[in-house]
Amino acid sequence: MADLAALSALDLRDRLAVGTLSAVDVAEAHIARIEAVEPQIGAWAWFDADFVRKQAVALDKLRKSGQPIGALHGVPVGLKDVIDTMRIPTENGVASDAGRVPRSDALLVERLKAAGALILGKTVTTELAFMEPGKTRNPHNVGRTPGGSSSGSAAAVAAGMTPLAIGTQTGGSVVRPASFCGVTGFKPTFAAIPTHGVLQQSPSLDTVGVFPRDPRDAALLCDVLFGPAEGDTPLPPPAMLTTVTKGAPLKPIFAVLTPPGADRAHPDTLAAIGELSEALGEQCFPVELPAIFAEAETVRRRINFAEMARCYHAYAERGGLAQVTQDAIAEGNTTLARDYIAALDWPKVLNAVLDEIFARCDAILCPAALGPAPGPETTGDAIFNGLWTLCGTPAVTVPVLHVEDMPLGVQLIGARGNDARLLRTAQWLYDWIETEDDA
Repeated sequence: MADLAALSALDLRDRLAVGTLSAVDVAEAHIARIEAVEPQIGAWAWFDADFVRKQAVALDKLRKSGQPIGALHGVPVGLKDVIDTMRIPTENGVASDAGRVPRSDALLVERLKAAGALILGKTVTTELAFMEPGKTRNPHNVGRTPGGSSSGSAAAVAAGMTPLAIGTQTGGSVVRPASFCGVTGFKPTFAAIPTHGVLQQSPSLDTVGVFPRDPRDAALLCDVLFGPAEGDTPLPPPAMLTTVTKGAPLKPIFAVLTPPGADRAHPDTLAAIGELSEALGEQCFPVELPAIFAEAETVRRRINFAEMARCYHAYAERGGLAQVTQDAIAEGNTTLARDYIAALDWPKVLNAVLDEIFARCDAILCPAALGPAPGPETTGDAIFNGLWTLCGTPAVTVPVLHVEDMPLGVQLIGARGNDARLLRTAQWLYDWIETEDDA
């Protein structure tokens, strides 16, 4: 049973589909794993083994009935505790929402249930998906942070408690914790996954992302989640993501850059990226971003905090928030309308430059974080991630490096709407690293 918790989501899906595994088998394996390691990691805000077992029994009954089953039938998924779930708590990591039970599911939860996913529970978020650390610890070293704000989701996948989890990113809250915890973290193109029923912090930036063990599993999950909500303005549809699992792509070309904030990076981080680029050889070429990109983090912060002040006004009125959250709201309240409106125009300017780079490569390659996970008093620095959140480009971290005996991800960025191409490129790099390690 313990081996089942180590299987990829794709392996589980295939075995469940042909009946060599039951949903009850999968549920029991993951319940046992959670009970074994959760006391040390603290990844779950809400978990009920009987709730999981009841779902599994119903899923097995459906499969045996001969009715069609969904693309994630019986595959476990954890949900960040800012995503509304009917009849089970969604407390947003804040004391004033303790005991809050939504009356309906978020749209993405509806899609997961329609696909037959096994909902394991709610994973820990930092307070209001911002920067105040929660209880979760890094599975590779419990004396270090798992990152944030999707701390529980990243740690749960890294610890083998679930093959898939969902989080959100407004600055670096998917890519950075994935890097710290040594798993894949995928932030899709902005609005590729609808946020209906997800806590709003900054509607111009908030992006739902996923945590699998490798890019193939990200594709499996996103095929279920992608698509606009009814009434939303449709985006250009991405190619079917499951093509990631088919065929052998041509060797991709990477544009290697040192992003703004590199002066704050651990020296071994930049050295590791340099060594990787050298190993990839002619598949890489260097690029430099114009000086204007150095201001992107200030612009992203301005948008984030101004919208946070509006979205979290009621929470601020209730009181009891951590000082770091209060300070961000206070800063947002001082933002002038002209500065906020001007900031909203920045992504167009920055993307015009990026589109020229993407015309010459499959993906931009850069570090996913400044270095390995720091101590638990912080969730880390998002300077290497916020630029891509501001621009709305898809970004994925691939767990291929180590610094100080801790995981460190390589971040790949793709053009807006080219999520499938980015995941194919990420899977190529993931497989190439494994081949190099075996050689």
